[in-house]
Amino acid sequence: MCVPYTDLFYALLTAQNTNIKIGAQNMHFEPKGAYTGEVSGQMLKSIGVEYVIIGHSERRQYFNETDETVNKKIKAAFNCDLKPIVCVGETLEQKEQGKTEEIITKQTELALEGLTKEKIENIIIAYEPIWAIGTGKTATKEDANDSIKAIRNKIAQKYGQNVADRVIIQYGGSVKSSNAKELFTMSDIDGGLVGRIKPTSR
Repeated sequence: MCVPYTDLFYALLTAQNTNIKIGAQNMHFEPKGAYTGEVSGQMLKSIGVEYVIIGHSERRQYFNETDETVNKKIKAAFNCDLKPIVCVGETLEQKEQGKTEEIITKQTELALEGLTKEKIENIIIAYEPIWAIGTGKTATKEDANDSIKAIRNKIAQKYGQNVADRVIIQYGGSVKSSNAKELFTMSDIDGGLVGRIKPTSR
């Protein structure tokens, strides 16, 4: 569970002695300095956080997150022994232009630049089409699987098939109980990045 900063400490306390792991929703790429309001990887690690989401589409869309800063944050996370969950995804306009594979493989390539094979094997990648987040629209299971397969193939091209096979690649974008099973039984989808869980009516 990746919770807001203000909830991290209490989430960690509540999750003690369980199989639940706690992560942050973002981090800064510098370990220290005059960055008022930012939270560093060292701060997260100091309270026991294990995971951190990097490059979420909302961070890219509203807070000027770039492929360069995503790469910096991934390296900073590893320097603090945090496990990065790296998000990639295309806009609706890019999808309609047939650029999905081009966009997400380029984002993946730039995110992983300068990392060792060992580090890449310990990254979680989440393919989350921007047009599907919070909209109720979901990529078809075939489209989601094809996109994730394209990401895996890009990793295989650059770092080898063994590395690509070890990377966990999830799907995110309006995942719900009614579509989770069909998505997660596809060949290349390793799980889901779920933004919110709505209670179902009985």
